[in-house]
Amino acid sequence: MLDIKFIKDNLENVKQNCLKRNVKIDWDKFLQLDKNRLDNLTKLEAVRNERNQKSKSKPSPEEIEKMKKLGEEEKILDQRQKNIDEEFKQILTAIPNMTHPETPIGGESDYKVLGVYGKKPNFSFETKDHVEILEKLDLIDFERGAKTSGAKFYFAKNDLVLLNQAIINYGIELATKAGFTLIETPDLAKRDILEGIGFNPRGEETQVYNIENSDLSLIGSAEITIGGFHSDEILDFSDGPKKYVAISHCFRTEAGSYGKTSKGLYRVHQFTKLELFVFCKPEDSEKYHEEILNLEKEIVDGLDVNYRVIDIPSGDLGGPAYRKYDIEAFMTMHNDFGEITSCSNCTDYQARRLNIKYKDESGKNKFVHTLNGTAVNTSRWPLFIVENYQQADGSIKIPKVLQKWMGKKVIKK
Repeated sequence: MLDIKFIKDNLENVKQNCLKRNVKIDWDKFLQLDKNRLDNLTKLEAVRNERNQKSKSKPSPEEIEKMKKLGEEEKILDQRQKNIDEEFKQILTAIPNMTHPETPIGGESDYKVLGVYGKKPNFSFETKDHVEILEKLDLIDFERGAKTSGAKFYFAKNDLVLLNQAIINYGIELATKAGFTLIETPDLAKRDILEGIGFNPRGEETQVYNIENSDLSLIGSAEITIGGFHSDEILDFSDGPKKYVAISHCFRTEAGSYGKTSKGLYRVHQFTKLELFVFCKPEDSEKYHEEILNLEKEIVDGLDVNYRVIDIPSGDLGGPAYRKYDIEAFMTMHNDFGEITSCSNCTDYQARRLNIKYKDESGKNKFVHTLNGTAVNTSRWPLFIVENYQQADGSIKIPKVLQKWMGKKVIKK
């Protein structure tokens, strides 16, 4: 979240930023609640101070009676403070991060293309989408997945299981070579960690699976658990930033996301993902944002496919992101580009919620900056690999960089 003092000192800029990001805030209510919480806090502290002073000496009967009244008043003021703080927090956490000055302004279609790489495949035969290819090769079973777990679940079979493992191993190899520490995270996280990262674990618009009768939820990304890894800590950056590559299963309800563009593996409820995450000093976050993007590009470059990098527009940014890049690969199912990775600079927005700090050169505690990005995943990555490497006879060539883990060059029936 944004610093309250920053919001009040830069109110018009914050208001304009919310308009750019299509976020509606009741500013009159926000300011009134802020006044109410400060006024009530002043009264509460005065009552507590008076009670503390009187408790230091032996009270008279009259003072005992007054202490009882002060105790009752403190309870009322304390409960009122909790109610005001909760209502104020709901508005405060809905205010998005500020936006990078170079981010394009507008909605989903107003992205800026920063570069196009590789060549669009030139097929001499009528192409198929990944669903038809995988089913004909007995590599996937959506029907039994739906029967067992519901729509948008599936069973990976035979060489698709090996391909998924090869993709993960490939991502691990390049990320660890680039200095990222490998971690496997839990698949569950507490509610306050999800809220700290910026995921909404409750409410109608949640994309999160919650565990009944607990404050735990299945994670949608290792971004959540790695963010929680250092919550309430003061980090030591004397040896550089903290850089992690984290593997986890990911669970997403994907409510309202069905249709032609979400066919097959493009939008599913469960997959495995390798996530890049960096904790760093504020002055370094833009540098590490570019480093994550360049590592993502290196990973995709190794597969020799056609892809592009786009700068996500303000209206399509999630609340925590200051700036976000997506990599989109060419997919025959769309005859167009589709997202396969993203990377975001969240500045100190998540760190404020999770209370993650570092000591600057003067010894003062300051909030860190956090960045995250996708290395690889087992939903859209096998999708675009299968579609780009399909052969006329229905087989699939395996990209050269994955062959050492597959133990073969072609997947065929």
